Amino acid sequence: MAKNDKGLTPMMRQFFSMKAKHPDALMLFRCGDFYETYCDDAIEASRILGITLTRRNNGAAAGDEMAGFPHHALDTFLPKLIRAGKRVAICDQLEDPKKKKEELKGKKGVSAEDKMVKRGITELVTPGVAMGDNVLNYKENNFLAAVHFGRGACGISFLDISTGEFLTGEGTFDYVEKLIGNFSPKEVLYERGKKNDFERHFGTRLCTFELDDWVFTDQTARQKLLKHFGTKNLKGFGVDHLNNGVIAAGAIMQYLEITQHTNINHITSLARIEEEKYVRLDRFTIRSLELVTPMQEDGLSLLNVIDRTITPMGGRLLRRWLVFPLKEEKPINERLDIVDYYFREPDFRQCLDEQMHRIGDLERIISKVAVGRVSPREVVQLKTALMAIQPIKTACLYANKEALKAIGEQLNLCESIRERIEREIKPDPPQLINKGDVIAHGFNAELDDLRSIRDNGKQYLLEIQEKEAEKTGISSLKIGFNNVFGYYLEVRNTFKDKVPEEWIRKQTLAQAERYITPELKEYEAKILGADEKILALETKLFNELIQDMQKFIPQIQINANLIAHLDCLLSFAVTSEEHHYVRPVVDTTEVIDIKQGRHPVIETQLPLGEQYVPNDVLLDNERQQIMMITGPNMAGKSALLRQTALIVLLAQVGCFVPAEGAKIGLVDKIFTRVGASDNISLGESTFMVEMTEASNILNNVTPRSLILFDELGRGTSTYDGISIAWAIVEYLHEQPKAQARTLFATHYHELNEMEKIFHRIKNYNVSVRENEGKIIFLRKLARGGSEHSFGIHVADIAGMPRSIVKRANVVLKQLENDNSQATGSMRKPNAESIDQTREGMQLSIFQLDDPVLTQIRDEILGLDINNLTPVEALNKLNEIKKIVNGR
Repeated sequence: MAKNDKGLTPMMRQFFSMKAKHPDALMLFRCGDFYETYCDDAIEASRILGITLTRRNNGAAAGDEMAGFPHHALDTFLPKLIRAGKRVAICDQLEDPKKKKEELKGKKGVSAEDKMVKRGITELVTPGVAMGDNVLNYKENNFLAAVHFGRGACGISFLDISTGEFLTGEGTFDYVEKLIGNFSPKEVLYERGKKNDFERHFGTRLCTFELDDWVFTDQTARQKLLKHFGTKNLKGFGVDHLNNGVIAAGAIMQYLEITQHTNINHITSLARIEEEKYVRLDRFTIRSLELVTPMQEDGLSLLNVIDRTITPMGGRLLRRWLVFPLKEEKPINERLDIVDYYFREPDFRQCLDEQMHRIGDLERIISKVAVGRVSPREVVQLKTALMAIQPIKTACLYANKEALKAIGEQLNLCESIRERIEREIKPDPPQLINKGDVIAHGFNAELDDLRSIRDNGKQYLLEIQEKEAEKTGISSLKIGFNNVFGYYLEVRNTFKDKVPEEWIRKQTLAQAERYITPELKEYEAKILGADEKILALETKLFNELIQDMQKFIPQIQINANLIAHLDCLLSFAVTSEEHHYVRPVVDTTEVIDIKQGRHPVIETQLPLGEQYVPNDVLLDNERQQIMMITGPNMAGKSALLRQTALIVLLAQVGCFVPAEGAKIGLVDKIFTRVGASDNISLGESTFMVEMTEASNILNNVTPRSLILFDELGRGTSTYDGISIAWAIVEYLHEQPKAQARTLFATHYHELNEMEKIFHRIKNYNVSVRENEGKIIFLRKLARGGSEHSFGIHVADIAGMPRSIVKRANVVLKQLENDNSQATGSMRKPNAESIDQTREGMQLSIFQLDDPVLTQIRDEILGLDINNLTPVEALNKLNEIKKIVNGR
């Protein structure tokens, strides 16, 4: 958007000079009461924000596009730009235009540039670097990520500047892709020139930004990190050996400097992402199990169902827990113990519930303290939160549970800063410091004096008048004010001889004279500048408090993390009680034994009065490693697969589960291949996507994994599909390194034969009942395979024209007859024999290509002759007549 300076107005020259500093950002340029955008920025802003696009009409810049909005609407429009993936540079006025005008008043030879108000970029907001509540989702982290393409591994780092969480790790591209899927960063940084590599491994759907190659060097990264943390090395954080991860973390720190986010002392540590502690969930699994986001807009995710958290940081942590389930027995059972304790101790639970409603977003408030952007109301909220922590701490210390006592010991009441806030800040201050009336009365004598002068000015002047009149005997003495010399004492000429010598005469009138005194001038200085001085003093006192609060950032961050932990477990208890969940037995065996398990999401969406049909599932590595599940469409096979994975996942997150009983032998990875999808943008068909996901599973599976295959191989021909499915199941059964517990739902009834050959494969079916040609789905899992899919019945109830349904049934019977006479594999369809079953060899009216005749036929075929009354028959005949007449 570079412009030739020649002929530009001073203001546009100023705009383009600012724009040159961040050419890739959309600039909001403050002009009086508006934020304006110009040229390409204006076109883009008008498109995203839906605001009017106009043109400038002055000087040589005439014709440049322009769009803007009132400055007070920034909180409305900025989030829209950020969510659209835009980087936004906010250019504000650094001077008061009125003062600037006053300063230049009367001066000669002032150039147009000198008259311009100074402006500067005060903030660069990007999707990954945002602090404002209007941009952030209060129950979702806002991570910025950086990826470094190293020689031996790929480095990855994540930072949420709004909370101070800073993490790093490294591994294969597959591992890094999984982390990106789990953390869902809003913006990802990578080295300039690596775009093709990035998109090949991580796709094109992420919001990205390129940084120069020098940023991604070990020396630069370590210098940045060591300088920030004030340490000699990174060994204390446990990340010193992660060279690629350290480089990625250093790139994030460099980006913060580029975007002018330098007040970051709330970033107090850099933690290693401990892969070995968590169950592996790839992005396919997270998506297909709908852990945090439903596939349908009006649907529910697992997070929607179990999230009963009270605090924002609890909500953010719960989201993290769901995509990072634990895989170690001890920490899982510690969580389950606390959830169990909530059930057994309702008073303890009620105490936490009440106090947590008072806490608010402690984590983000203390981060705003660090960057100096905390509001007076947020400071008061911080005090309220610290007060609410006191009864929580006491309750935990007296709890009959060691894990809770440990939490109670770690909670820090920060009493000194809490008392200071109580003493220094009013209980109900305004949102902005520049509104004044923030500092409490009685805290600062000078401030109280200024407020008294401002609020009681007339009374004080009257007191001076009465005092001077009594002292001098001038009974008609009056105090007045004008713009020339301010406050004065007016004395009528008859009392001139009583005027004290120290009074200074300023003006002579026909009937009186006006004087000033040192005391009056001193008070005048006070009263005329009171408001300005009050605001300046309040701002100074408030900033001093904020400065001192920064010393408590580490303690308050620990508090926020502990409260979030308690909040998540309280959410588990509330959800478990509401939906009748039970505590699972979690151990190191290889047995998954679920009694009367239910799908936690589907059961909450059933119509009133309808009960979810529960099922038992047993998987182990000795007798029943693979359950081959057949059954009709819509019978509930997919729901059964998903509910098994969700029950295992909930158990390893530390939550009770929707079942009558559950024994969960720990799993290290959960894989799903569920549903059909394609990736047309990358030229990948449904079958290609299916095979890619299956390959990912088989290349990473272990005997402790849980695998869900649903309709594998349906994207190709029947013979190919059966062959691939058979080979995969055989591999999972026979390969010692891949003997994972597996649920395999399929319509390939031929796979039921595998039970006869492989002793750990067992056939099951989701049963149905036929009644007078209608199919009733029982949704119960039963031993043995199924021979029917009832797909034509599903087409019927989906509204398929009845002529098609009828014809499909005829073709099906013919195919079944042909194959019943065959030996071995399925025969190809006999086209001639099928053709013979069409509706007569002679021309029928129902073979005519006429929609009205087809409609008449469907009406007749749909009649239930045996149960039709005479009246109903006449009415139906009348309807058919209307169809004919309406042609």
